[in-house]
Parts: sequence; C-alpha cells; structure tokens
Amino acid sequence: MKDPKNLKVFKRLSLSPDPELYNEQDVRDAIATASSAVDPLREWIKHSQTVLTERFRKNVAVTALMLRRAWLIDCLLHQVWSLHQWSDEVEIALVAVGGYGRGVLHLHSDIDLLLLFELPEHIEIVQQDIQAFVATLWDIGLEVGHSVRSLEECVTKAKEDVSIATNLMEARLLEGSEALLHRLLQVVNSDTLWSDKAFFRAKCEEQKWRHRKHNNTEYNLEPNIKSAPGGLRDIQSIAWVVQKHFGERHLEDLIQYDFLTKSEYALLDSAQNFLWKLRYALHVLTGRDENRLLFEHQKTVARLLGYQDSESNKAVEQMMKSYYRVAIAISELNDMLIQHFEEDIVKTGVSDVVKPLTQHFQMRNRSIEVTSADVFERHPSALLEVFVLIAQTPEIEEVRASTIRLIRNHRDLINKDFRNDAANKRLFMRLLRSPHRLFTQLRRMKRYGILSRYIPAFGHIIGQMQYDLFHIYTVDAHTLYVVRNIRIFLYSEMNQEFPIAAKVIHQIPQLELLYLAALFHDMAKGRGGDHSTLGAEDARAFCLHHELDHSSAELVAWLVQYHLLMSTVAQKKDLSDPDVIVEFAAQVVDVTRLDYLYLLTVADICGTNPKLWNAWRAALLAKLYEETRRALRRGLSNPIQKQERIVQARSKALTLLRNMGLEDVAVLSLWSQLDDDYFLQESPEDIAWHTQAIIKEESSGEILVLTKEPDSKQKRNVVQIFIYTKDRPNLFLASVATLGQLGFTIIGARIITSRNGISQDTYLAIDPSRAQAHYTSGELEQVKLALHDTLVNLDSFVFNHSVPVPRQLKNFKIKTQVSISNDLNKQKTVVDIITLDRPGLLVLIAAVFQNFNLDVQTARVVTFGERAEDIFEVTAPGCELISSDPRLCEKLRKTLCEQLDQKD
Repeated sequence: MKDPKNLKVFKRLSLSPDPELYNEQDVRDAIATASSAVDPLREWIKHSQTVLTERFRKNVAVTALMLRRAWLIDCLLHQVWSLHQWSDEVEIALVAVGGYGRGVLHLHSDIDLLLLFELPEHIEIVQQDIQAFVATLWDIGLEVGHSVRSLEECVTKAKEDVSIATNLMEARLLEGSEALLHRLLQVVNSDTLWSDKAFFRAKCEEQKWRHRKHNNTEYNLEPNIKSAPGGLRDIQSIAWVVQKHFGERHLEDLIQYDFLTKSEYALLDSAQNFLWKLRYALHVLTGRDENRLLFEHQKTVARLLGYQDSESNKAVEQMMKSYYRVAIAISELNDMLIQHFEEDIVKTGVSDVVKPLTQHFQMRNRSIEVTSADVFERHPSALLEVFVLIAQTPEIEEVRASTIRLIRNHRDLINKDFRNDAANKRLFMRLLRSPHRLFTQLRRMKRYGILSRYIPAFGHIIGQMQYDLFHIYTVDAHTLYVVRNIRIFLYSEMNQEFPIAAKVIHQIPQLELLYLAALFHDMAKGRGGDHSTLGAEDARAFCLHHELDHSSAELVAWLVQYHLLMSTVAQKKDLSDPDVIVEFAAQVVDVTRLDYLYLLTVADICGTNPKLWNAWRAALLAKLYEETRRALRRGLSNPIQKQERIVQARSKALTLLRNMGLEDVAVLSLWSQLDDDYFLQESPEDIAWHTQAIIKEESSGEILVLTKEPDSKQKRNVVQIFIYTKDRPNLFLASVATLGQLGFTIIGARIITSRNGISQDTYLAIDPSRAQAHYTSGELEQVKLALHDTLVNLDSFVFNHSVPVPRQLKNFKIKTQVSISNDLNKQKTVVDIITLDRPGLLVLIAAVFQNFNLDVQTARVVTFGERAEDIFEVTAPGCELISSDPRLCEKLRKTLCEQLDQKD
C-alpha cells in the first residue's frame, strides 16, 4: 500500500540516444551560430515531428513513439530552461503534469507544465523570467498549457478540484528542486487532501458526467476516442484510482493485489494500444490534437492503419467494428473494476445481509453472487441461470464483481454441447418469457460475452457498423434496442406515444416469438447476400432447435424475412390506393401476422435512429395497419373500393363538422368543387379541419394557410401545413423554398388541384435542429404568416438556393439516379429520384420541375440518413403524361442528375 512519506519523485525520461530525433550537440551548435535560439529550435521541432510521422507510417510501435516524443520534449525544455537565468533566491521546480507527466505524448498532444514555487512572493521575484520562458516555448512552436503556483496554492486548488489533484498525482520533475516537488506530492497523495473513498467517489461522478456528454454509449457514429465511454479516459480513470489507493502508477501493478488478472491486464493493454494508434493516426492526419473520429477522417485513418475493403465489408467498417469491440471490452472491464473498488474499498466495514436464492446463487445486500467459486465449473448451466434469476427477482440490482469475473473466466464452457443441452435451451426460453428486465439481462449477457457464445451469429455482429448516417448504432446495439422498444410498448405510460403498439402488444399470443424475431432480424448483416433471407434461415433453425412448434418457427422466420416490408410500403407507396392495401394484405395473410409485423416495424424504426420516429411515420404506419386490418377482416375476395372509401371519409368528416355547428348545405357546396383524390388522400379529421377554416374565412380562391401539429400526442417536432389557393406557376417551388428558409425539411407533400383550379396542398415538415417538443401557437403562426406573405407576392418570387451541405454529408458520394414512368391508372408520370440528401433538396428538385413546366401532384420524401429516395407524381399542362416523349424524359433525367450532383 502507499506511503506518502516514501513517495518516489519521477524525473526526466532517460532513454537511449536517438540522434535522428534529437541531437543535443547539433542543437547547441545551431543555437550558437543563430541570432536567437528560437529559429533553430523551431526547425528542430518541425524535423522531429516529420521523423515521428514517418516512423508511424512504417508501423513503429505507438507506445515507443509516444515515449520518444515525451523524451524529445524533455530534452527541448531542458535546452530552453538553460537559456534563462533563474534566481538563486527562490526554490523553483519545472514539473510535467497530466499525460506528459505520465510520459504519454501523442504527436500534437498538449504539453501541460507546472511552474512550482515554495512561496507566492517568489513568483513575483522571477515573474519576468517566467514570462520570457513561456514566450520562448510558444515561439518555438510548442503548444503548452501552463500554470504558475506556490506550494500552498497547489494544495488549495487540488482540494477544491479533483481534476487538479489528479493532474498533480502524475507530476514528474523536469528541472529544479526535487525536494519542493516531493513536499507537494506528499500532501497530494495523503488522505488529508482526498481520502481514498472521497477520491473514488469523485472520479466515478466525473466519469458519469463525461459519459453523459457522449450519450452514455460506446456506439457514437463519430466517437471521441479519448473521452467517450470505452475510451482512453476510462482506462486512465482506473489507473488513477489504483494510484491513489495503492500508490502504484501502472495498471499492471494491480495484478499483485488480486484486483486484476493477467488476462484482464493483457486485454486492457491491447485495447489501450489500439486506441493510441487511432489517436496517433488522427494527429498525423489532422496536424492537431484531434480526438474525434469524424466521418471525414474515418476512411483515411482506416487506410493509415492498413485496413482494406473486402467483399462484404468496407475498410472503414472493419476499423469501426474493431473500435466498437475494443470500446465495449474497456467498458466491461471498467464497470467490473469500478464495482470491485466499490465493494472492497468504499464499502469496507459495512455489514452484509445474505439471502439464499438457489443452490448456486445467493443475494448479498442487493447483488447476486455465486455460493462457491466452482459453481460454473461444476454446473455450466448456471451461466444462464444467473440471468434468469435476476430477471425474476426485482430485489437484485447488480452482479458482484467477483461473480462477473467468474462468468467471464468460464464463458468458454458455452460450446456446442452446452447449446444442445435441453436444460440450457429451456433456461434461455424462460428468460425470453420473463415478465421483467429482459432487455437489461440481454444487454448484460452481451457485455459479459455470454450472448455471443450462446448465439454465435450474434457474436459476428458485435461492433458491426454501416458507414452511413441512417444507422446510428452498431448492429448488436440496434438489435437490443429493438427488444427494449418492444418492452416499452408494454408500459401503460406509452399509450400516448405509441397508441396502436400499446394496444396490439397485449393481443399477440406469444411475446417471445416477437423477441426472437427482433434478435434475428439483422443478425445476418455483414455476411454478404440478403441479410433478411439469411437471417430468416437462422431464425427458423434456432426456433426448431429450441423445440418451438413448426408454425411458431415459420412465423418468426417470416417476420425476419419481411421485417422491412411494412416500412417500405408505408413510406413509398400511395396508401390511398386500395390496390396497394390489397397487395400488402395478401403478403401479410392474416391479422396475427399483421400485429406482429407492425410491432416489429415500429420497434425497428425507433431502434435505428430516435429521430426517425415522428408523427408523419406514425401516421403512415397507422394508416397502413388500419386499412390492412380492415381489408383482412373483410376478406381479400371482397376488397374495399375507392368510392366506398370516399363515402366513408365524407360521412365521418360531415359528422365532425355537424358537431362543430356547420350546416350541411355550406359543407356540401364546398365539397362539390373538390375532386375524389382529396377525399382519398386526406383523413376525415383533416377534411373537417380544412372545411371549417375555408367556410369560416369564406375563401373562394383566396389564400388560406393553416398550420398545426399532426398529432398532439407525438412530441416529434413535426408541423402540418395546409394551403388552399388558386393554382399558379411557382406555387410548389415558392412553398417549399419558404419552408426551407424557415429551417424546415419537408418529409411529405400532397398536391391536389381541383377541376376549378384551386390547389389544396398539404405539407409535413420537420425542423431537424429543434428539440422534440410541441410548437407554441406563436411559432405556428409565424410559419403561417411567412407562407402567406410569400404566396401573396408569388408573382415577384425569385428562386435563390444557397444552402451549404452539412459537414457530415460531404463525406458521402451518392450518384443521382432518376427513373421516369407512367401510372396509367392515375394518369400521372412518376419520377423516382435517389440522391444525396441535403438541406433544400426538395427546393432544387422543385426548381427543375418548374423549369420543365411540370405540376407536382404528390411528393413522397423518404430519407435514409445521407440517402434520399423521393417519389413524385407530376403532370404536364393539361394533365398530360410526359414519359410518352422519350427526348423530354431524357432531358429531364439529365437535368435532375446534373443539378443534384453539382459540387457545392
């Protein structure tokens, strides 16, 4: 254990000579012949940076490079220190702190220095020398972070701020008084400043705060490899706690205290080296102290580290998979060791309450632990039993650190024989049928390496990412989030957020089948081939292996095979077309399958990216679900006809309007001017909303703009806009351009022009920069007034598009694809566009349509991260189809591609 009185003072690094990197005699000679020391020292620093960079490119060990740079800086500081005359009247020490104090310096890491004095008045005596010394460091190109403090000031600051105390713990003497630094270290490492318990608590809170800044996940698309969960700081946090408690500077020293095994240390050391290589590569690439693995750097860093594209995975995806796996491994060990410290240091002396659970497990206070160290060796099934017990025992909050270690050490017992054991198969199905905390246990099983061994295919997707902006989680994280979302549907408080799912979840006969579909729906990603088909085969085999009946296995396999079907139809098809509903219903076959598929679809969307779920997608899926359910109830041999749907919509809307006090005569008179498409595409509630406002304003061709949130229960920053006005050139372009200027992205549009020339346009728009909360009436009024002003002055509208492409999107190249075809049933031309998404995309497309004198009838805007897949129904003047003119179609296609592929 530590003894502050016998603390060792670490000094300048003593390494073998490296004349290519730093030759002291050459430096002195250059200074002697120069007018000042600044120029030769600056040139030598540039030279050394080049040498280190070349060594990195030649795969020299990153640990050696960091140590050599710290040694280089030691040498340079020694040289600069010697250029200044320091007074003999004061006791002073030049001290390296932080990472530099540890001897860990990346290519562009900050150089943290402390100028330590015995007394405050000593600082005044050499104030000019201090300023000159620091100025020289900046002049020669060293980015230093420095503080000038007396011994007393250091102690005071360290007592107030645990980060300062931590920095000082790593202090290393560069120049000056060893005795002075020793006195500081004695105080800093004593319990009078920070007790072990207080220091541990403070570092835990510091880590929690840091993790919150990075969304408490290792799976950020652009991770900070230093500060994010599973990053370098998590390793260092353990080292700091070790140093404070044991007085040891190196994690390896934990082994002798039985806090870390040799294999765990080897894993941490390997993980740290991998992250160091990533960080060093970022410094080489950017020329600065960059710790964020941004999209614009990821591909180049992957090449720097030697990754190459394969048939199934890009080089960047392989690198990021390695990163995420390393981050998870670090987090797992960090959690275990932090808990170990908690149990064995912080809670020392606390009386334990032990409660027997089974032959193999007991509860100590609120944590589960084994009854003996050989439980897993004698009873391998206990590796699954422990998670079933936690799921079924609400009092259990944690797994004891000693038991976590035993689970990790025995997880390789899960082999083919283990998976074939009937008792183990029953335990896994018991877990899936547990009424509580299923997601938590599956996540814990993943963290401890159990889930990937019980379901080997799951092991292949751990850390698997896709280089895009649509999937913001790795496949394994997404998979478990889908399970979590299904569990959320069971909570009564979710009735407002997910009204249909919250109802349907209680109607499906076997919830565990939905969990199995969630587990397998993306499990075949990264193998090559169709992941839905391959996953369906895996799911079927797993279900039959676990003795589920044939029909259950086929249902799970079908859900995996078609897990994207409902989302695709809802977003890309015209749901007002009864044929679309009938075709989808024929694929679904029965209401039970529809219920399962709806739940899986909603959980999948919410688990892919939280921003994807909004009132628009909710409404589309709700409409598809309700219409399909009705079709299945009626029977596919008796499908609902368009006229019947129109009658139903008008009847429901008329009832609503009567309740509002409107006369039938006024309503029916207005409706007589509207075409059937309007009643097919709008809901009865929106028809009533529109009709009431039009009659109230007595608008007959005048401009009417309405705004509202589509569903007050959905806090998803979506605005619904309805425009009722005479159809004129530029109407669509001016409307979308104005919404774009207000910061909105349009996610859906219905453009209906009646036979009397009145346009009834509905837009759904979202503000990506806005927090997910309700709009105020004042905000909605601003949208309304801006649109109204634009439309009043439509004749003088001038299109001016100058929206920059966001940084992240610039890293993706999607060549625009345009297909043009006729829909003879609707007598409209369909223009299908796949291109890079960006702010103002719809405005660009609208401008092209305007130049071709085309009227947009409907717009279905679907975005998958950086990829936009937009479908437009357009007509030429006189409602003519354009695809009968091949030259015009080719010209339109070519113009769209040229405009959308232009470099900003």
